[in-house]
Amino acid sequence: MIQVQFSPEIIDSLDYERYHHPSPQVQKKMEVLYLKSTGMSHKEIRRLCRISKTTLAAYLKQYQDCGLEGLKVLRYKGQPNRLLEHKPTLEAYFKDHLPRTIAEAQAVIEQLTGIKRSPTQIRAFLRRIGMK
Repeated sequence: MIQVQFSPEIIDSLDYERYHHPSPQVQKKMEVLYLKSTGMSHKEIRRLCRISKTTLAAYLKQYQDCGLEGLKVLRYKGQPNRLLEHKPTLEAYFKDHLPRTIAEAQAVIEQLTGIKRSPTQIRAFLRRIGMK
C-alpha cells in the first residue's frame, strides 16, 4: 500500500479542485486523492471511483513524484484532425463553390481529399474554418 501524507492546505485544495477543475479527468484524480486523505481504504476508493489497482497506484505515484500540480497534467493529446492538413485547399474551394448542404460538402471533401467523415464532423470542420 502506498503511503502519502497530506497537509491541511493540500486537503483543502483537493476538496476544491475535485468539483471546480475544468477537466473531468483531473476532477477524478482529485477525488481519488481526497478520499485517500480521509483515510479510506484503497479497496473502497477503487470501488467508489470505479478505477483499477493500477490506476490508483499511478495517481498516488504521480502525487508523490510531482505533487498536486502534477495531477493536473493531462498526457492525452488526442488524434490529429486529418482534414486540417487540407484546410487551405478546402477553404479556397468552398469560397468559390459554396455547398448547399452538409451532404454536398461531405461528398466534395471526400472527392478532394479521400477522407470520409460523418455529417456532424463535416459541420464542425466547416464552422472551424469560418463557414456558417
